[in-house]
Amino acid sequence: MDMISFGTLFLELVFGQLDRLPGPGEEVFTDEFAISCGGAITSATAAAAGGARAGMCTVLGEDLGSQLAIEQCAASGIDISSSARIDRPAAGITVVLNFAGDRGFVTHLPPSPQAERHGVDRWLAVLREYRPAWCYLHAGRGVPRFLREARELGCKVVLDISLGDEREGDIITDCVRLADIFVPNADELARLTGEGSFEQAMTAAAAWGTRLVVTRGAAGAVVSHPDGSFTEVTAGVREVDVKDLTGAGDNFAGALIAALHAGASITEAVVEANAAGSLAVGQLGAIGQIGAATGAGWPLRPMVLEQLIQPELMERG
Repeated sequence: MDMISFGTLFLELVFGQLDRLPGPGEEVFTDEFAISCGGAITSATAAAAGGARAGMCTVLGEDLGSQLAIEQCAASGIDISSSARIDRPAAGITVVLNFAGDRGFVTHLPPSPQAERHGVDRWLAVLREYRPAWCYLHAGRGVPRFLREARELGCKVVLDISLGDEREGDIITDCVRLADIFVPNADELARLTGEGSFEQAMTAAAAWGTRLVVTRGAAGAVVSHPDGSFTEVTAGVREVDVKDLTGAGDNFAGALIAALHAGASITEAVVEANAAGSLAVGQLGAIGQIGAATGAGWPLRPMVLEQLIQPELMERG
């Protein structure tokens, strides 16, 4: 397999631009809404779109998010044989609220036994069995041992971080030092390094010894080189009406991996990744509205809608 994306799966309920967030007892309206999936499926979808044989290593359960993800993976050609199956809910649910050029989240993660809360042991078993050319995952507790194993097996790793990860800075930097490429955005890098300027943050992070590819939104990305120099890459960025920033980094990483695996240089791969990131922010949801590629007016079958919206909620008294 060319790449496997490791991580949690999310069902996304995405609301378009709001003038403001509602306060207690208030209701606000938006003209745009989409149902999407996010998490591990995002980078795998982008890698598959770039021509890579992509896989997803997550936990799939008896829930709507898992069902939609399975169907989406089948349509996109993503291999889910490395994912675990359980007979209870597994996918998280995230409500994405876009406002003021940014977004906020309300997220629910299904409860699971303590032993299942971090899947690094299972990830290691998948790594040893499949030995993908590339792995994509987010830093965190337990991840350094996965990265050491990947290095021993000759599997390359693109590493990202999640919202709030800078609070565990020592663990994150340990992970970064063991990865092949680190792909934070500029704000994440600033928080992680604690430096006041972008140049200072790049210099501080480059000292960790891992190649940096730092995304900067409409300004493209900046790549570090072993000799200590940096290259700004703006090619590939498209002018789009920004609707939702969710999943832009994961889409960028998946496209980057696909291009690198196909033989592109790092700067050539970033051009492809910039294009994928631009496409992502121009749509609602990390992978866009599910079913949109089929041309269907509404992305979900009636049976799925019945699971999502209970009859008693269809009308408000």
